[in-house]
Amino acid sequence: MAGNTYGKIFKITTYGESHGKGIGVVIDGCPANIPITEEEIALELDRRRPGQSAIVTQRKESDTPFIMTGVFEGVTTGMPINIFIPNEDQRSKDYSHIADKYRPSHADYTYQVKYGVRDYRGGGRSSARETAARVAAGAVAKKILLQYGVTVNAFVSQVGNITLPNDAYPIQTNLIESNIVRCPHGPTAQKMEDLIREVRKDGDTIGGVISCIIEGCPPGLGEPVFDRLHADLGKAMLSINAVKGFEYGEGFKAATMRGSDHNDAFVNENDKIVTKTNHSGGIQGGISNGMPIFFNVAFKPVATIVTAQESVDMEGNATSVEGKGRHDPCVVPRAVPIVESMAAITILDHLLRNKVYH
Repeated sequence: MAGNTYGKIFKITTYGESHGKGIGVVIDGCPANIPITEEEIALELDRRRPGQSAIVTQRKESDTPFIMTGVFEGVTTGMPINIFIPNEDQRSKDYSHIADKYRPSHADYTYQVKYGVRDYRGGGRSSARETAARVAAGAVAKKILLQYGVTVNAFVSQVGNITLPNDAYPIQTNLIESNIVRCPHGPTAQKMEDLIREVRKDGDTIGGVISCIIEGCPPGLGEPVFDRLHADLGKAMLSINAVKGFEYGEGFKAATMRGSDHNDAFVNENDKIVTKTNHSGGIQGGISNGMPIFFNVAFKPVATIVTAQESVDMEGNATSVEGKGRHDPCVVPRAVPIVESMAAITILDHLLRNKVYH
């Protein structure tokens, strides 16, 4: 199975399945002498782990990380870092009823036709459980980015048709973790929570949007033409389970604007070149311009629902599928640290590319 590695300089390779002994990540290209502890990684994993609130899957995983290699006396050595996260609460019997059936809009069928075999227990490698490994790597990336003055903050901006109001901007990042939805606007967060609870009661699922703001990113990051910064961010986000859309800056709204409205005028402020507006989202020509980078990531509803759905079995015979086990009614509250991690890994990789090649 190819396609498990991301990055050019700061490179991550994730491994493991949802119901195996555990999952993990190997980080190659991490600079030496970076202080990092298992406790720091655990703090990030706690934001992603299942069972953290009443509106997420109730699978109970402590998501305890173990640094196996690459760290000595509390600092990175420059060698590959292997972080392992054991699986503790898998219930494989919850998936025995789909051993020969394909769940609608899930990866069951496509994995079967590609590999000729699939791990039906929780989706195996296609499970969102794999993203815990990315968050572990993201914890390391974010720690390094702080040395460059770069911060990455993601938040839930939409659940179903409920969106953040205009008066919620500029975002108060200290409010993101103030509620279980991870929406930095209390009244809107409550409406989102109520909707998720309602959907869960109906035996259904719902989608949403996570927005991300990267501040302190220096100008000059990005490698045209095929490794443009926004292209790599897009790939990073679209590699996350359940993601269906990515836009940066004004995104699709830019298609409705005139150039006179969309163009960002350059000005000199305190001997620093900045733009008066930021419709470009901090990236122009595939290269960062020093302004905050912002983008939106759209997540679909979780495919596994408890309501019976029409499908076929492995022989092509008509059947029905009902989801069992423990699943998120809406993924976006737990996906916030995943978006942050993939963004941090991408930005750090490009920072290190600049150091090596320029």
